[in-house]
Amino acid sequence: MRLAALALSACALHAQLSGVIDIHMHADPDSVARSIDAIDLARLAKARGMRGIVLKSHYEPTASLAYVVAKVVPGIAVFGGIDLNRSVGGVNPAAIERMVLMKGGLGRVVWMPTFDAENQVRFSKQDRPFVPVSKNGALLPEVKEVIALAAKHGLMLETGHSSAAEGLMIIREAKRAGVRHIVVTHAMLAPVHMTVAQMQEAAGMGAWIEFVYNALIGPNKEFEFADYAQAIRAVGVEHCILASDLGQAGNPLHPDGLVAFFAGLQSAGLEPAEIARMSQTNPSQALGLRN
Repeated sequence: MRLAALALSACALHAQLSGVIDIHMHADPDSVARSIDAIDLARLAKARGMRGIVLKSHYEPTASLAYVVAKVVPGIAVFGGIDLNRSVGGVNPAAIERMVLMKGGLGRVVWMPTFDAENQVRFSKQDRPFVPVSKNGALLPEVKEVIALAAKHGLMLETGHSSAAEGLMIIREAKRAGVRHIVVTHAMLAPVHMTVAQMQEAAGMGAWIEFVYNALIGPNKEFEFADYAQAIRAVGVEHCILASDLGQAGNPLHPDGLVAFFAGLQSAGLEPAEIARMSQTNPSQALGLRN
């Protein structure tokens, strides 16, 4: 009986995440503390039935890491990308041109600056160098060049920790340049803090709006499940993506966090089919995959 119960429990856990793609996962090796390394994370995600993962580092490109992880853990899609912070030269088109040449072609994502973003540094009231994306209300030339490269290579472009206003500028330029896959990085979370009206505007231009579990837990908790559910309803399920943004020491492991995330949203009134749309179909489309 006990073995049967365990088997049933394993099947239930597998079913909860079957087909899910998490586009926002932090893992070791990293220069900050992480809860699990990328290989063990891929094994865990595969065992839980997930379809794919995107490895994110704020300071190191992850396309080569994705190649190694995919080789060690076949049977789950593994992608990486590049976050345009100071450690890669900031908004550096050359870094993207090199990433798309990486063996395996698994470098699929470009994040505008995150922890080195001007908006983040000013929000955190830090006195240190930062990476700007705009000046006097206009995007910098190198930002437009990066956007053009995202269009050319079919990459997923994320707005990073840019301000809400900067994020909208990035989306407008991306749409003009022909970028097909645009995501507003944790739109409600600090330091982005998009309003519902701004999220609706972004979605109206074709961007997906990312909602992450990390904002609902721990000492930096900003929102309740009901806040997310209300915003998702206002923006439209078809425009939203659910992701974990986990990997921090002390937080739940990514699959466990996703299960809790989905359960909380369901308790706040979202339907299982809507959660599946935001965690399976939409991230697949954002990465340019076939559903």
